[in-house]
Amino acid sequence: MILYIKNMVSLRCKMRVKDELKNLGLGYSSIDLGVVQLSKRMTNDQRELLRKNLAKSGFELLEDKKSILVEKVKNVIIELVHYTDDIPKTNYSDYISSKVGYDYTYLSNLFSEIKGIDIQHFIINHKIERVKELLQYKELNLTEISYKLHYSSVSHLSNQFKKVTGLSPSIYKHQCHKRGRMLENM
Repeated sequence: MILYIKNMVSLRCKMRVKDELKNLGLGYSSIDLGVVQLSKRMTNDQRELLRKNLAKSGFELLEDKKSILVEKVKNVIIELVHYTDDIPKTNYSDYISSKVGYDYTYLSNLFSEIKGIDIQHFIINHKIERVKELLQYKELNLTEISYKLHYSSVSHLSNQFKKVTGLSPSIYKHQCHKRGRMLENM
């Protein structure tokens, strides 16, 4: 039996869902972002209890096919941007379409209808969040980050970063490091 869960966006979320399944005695064969493969069917009472317990952690069991499809698209993007070391050089529309198994135009229209934001802006927002993480880690410079996330240039990354955050990457990085030093001195 497959369950689709909304708002699973990180490894920590996977651990939280795993703990909840274990607490309810529900066996599973796999847990991925947004998808759980249970070992056997669960009862309606188990489903309701799982729904309530997951809601306490900000998760939601999905039943509606359109919502499930949008969640799959979100999870493909999140996995790609945040957890894949090498982002494929294919364009995002082809990649998402192949991963989800639907025509990109249909997915794009559905995504916009349900989320109120188009897929491209969702991708941009997550790429900028990833840039922020990488700037905070101090392991890569802006040129390396630009290359890693397949920006056409550092200038393109910088312009997009400023458009989304209101700050240039260098000012953002400076503010993060300044905050870090302040916390160390407390």
